[in-house]
Amino acid sequence: MSNNTATEEAIVVERIFDAPVDLIWQLWTEPEHFKNWYGPQGFTTPVAEMDVRVGGKHLFCMEMQTPEGGRKIWTTGEYSEVVPNERLVYTSSPADEHGNVVSLPDHGLVTTTVTVQLENLGGCTKMVMTHAGLPAGDEGANEGWKQTFAKMAAYAETVLNAR
Repeated sequence: MSNNTATEEAIVVERIFDAPVDLIWQLWTEPEHFKNWYGPQGFTTPVAEMDVRVGGKHLFCMEMQTPEGGRKIWTTGEYSEVVPNERLVYTSSPADEHGNVVSLPDHGLVTTTVTVQLENLGGCTKMVMTHAGLPAGDEGANEGWKQTFAKMAAYAETVLNAR
């Protein structure tokens, strides 16, 4: 179940996962889990370096294979709030493979903020993800998050079935 809304200042995605809140938290904060679901359909995440603490940094690489070869999208940022099993807030900026912030053609330097709020629903988890700082009506990002969370739900089910 999901509800996706694009606004002028943020994309907000609300979704209920049939998984406990501690597992959804692990998927957001542990690199080996994160790599298995992050990114829209067709993308893999070969790099997820995460120092999940206030002031800690992250470096993510999403990759998609194309006829011309692999297309890599690097992002970096810093964690500003970390409340286990409840709330995660981090910035996200385009980067190079070394974690240096880079400007985008036609957009310049762009820094957005991702806020993840989790609520325990007795075995299930309500997640509200807000991606603030995106251009108005960014349907590409909205669809990307929708696909990403479909991958997250499928991966959470795989983890639960392996327990």
